[in-house]
Amino acid sequence: MKKIYSVLVENRSGVLAKVSGLFARRCFNIDSLAVGETFDSEISNMTIVSSGDERTLEQIEKQLNKKLDVIKIKTFDEVDSVSRELMLVKVKYNKNNRKDIMEICDIMHASIVDMSKSHMILQLCDVPERIELFKSSLSGISVVEVARTGTLALPKCNVLEN
Repeated sequence: MKKIYSVLVENRSGVLAKVSGLFARRCFNIDSLAVGETFDSEISNMTIVSSGDERTLEQIEKQLNKKLDVIKIKTFDEVDSVSRELMLVKVKYNKNNRKDIMEICDIMHASIVDMSKSHMILQLCDVPERIELFKSSLSGISVVEVARTGTLALPKCNVLEN
């Protein structure tokens, strides 16, 4: 079972270490972690995806609530959220596989964001499952380097909201 934690924290040094230390000490698994400033530069949002049984996921929320730097926690399931990841992939290409790479990008709605005579950097922003599919579709291509963000997520908009 997976749970997404959207944690508003004070934006200052050491907060990330404290939160990740909590996970390490309690042997909680972090599947994904992304941190960034909010509109208020003094507050950051940590999006943490973790997996475990129901008891473990409840403990994570309780332990996060005890941290002094934590302002607010929202939890939600994957089905109740809109989530995205970003992946950049540097591939080596030649005249034989260039068309294949471009077709994969077209099918997956990926972009070629940089190019030289022998290398391309591909970008895909999508749900984690499609990121994995994109990665596997490049298995026959010479992948040089990969950079991938953690999952970013927000709860879905309530249809009844005005």
